[in-house]
Amino acid sequence: MANETMRIFFPLKIFCYPQYDCMEDEREDISPREAVAYEDQILAAIAKENRHFENDRGLAEYIHDEALKEKVYSLYPTVEVVDGELWGVMVAGLKDTLSGEETAALIDYVCGQNSDGYGEGFEQRPIKTPDGEIYVSFWNHQNYSLKLEEEMKNSSPDLGYGGPVMG
Repeated sequence: MANETMRIFFPLKIFCYPQYDCMEDEREDISPREAVAYEDQILAAIAKENRHFENDRGLAEYIHDEALKEKVYSLYPTVEVVDGELWGVMVAGLKDTLSGEETAALIDYVCGQNSDGYGEGFEQRPIKTPDGEIYVSFWNHQNYSLKLEEEMKNSSPDLGYGGPVMG
C-alpha cells in the first residue's frame, strides 16, 4: 500500500460546441475560472472513466520502468480548484520516496498519459452539464507544464496555491 502521496498539477483545456453541428474551429473555450462551475460533473466523468481500470493501481499499472512501477503504487487523475481556477491533478500513491530522476520519469509518464493515453480517450467523451456538453482535455498545447504540489504552493504563499504558475 501507499505510504505517501505526490500530486502533479497541470492546466486543463475545456471547451464546448455552441451548436450540435459545429466544426472544430467553431468550438468555444471555457476558462479555468468558468470551469469551476463544472467541477462536480467533471469529477463524476473521471470516476466513470476510472471504473475501466482492471486493478486498484489505476495508471500506475501501465508504467514500463520496473523500478518506478515498484515505487508508484497507484496513479489516478482528478481535478481540483486552485486559487479560483480548475486544474487537472494526477495523484500518485507512493510506496517509497522518489529520487529526482524518478520524479522526472513519473512527470514524463504523466505527460504522456495526458497527451496520448488516458487523456486522449477522456477528451473525446462529452460531459453533460446544466449548460450543455463540455469536453475536457488533460493536454493543453499552449504554455503546458506540469507542476508538483510544492511548486503550486510556492507560487502563492498567501493562499497556499495559485498565482502565476505558467512560464
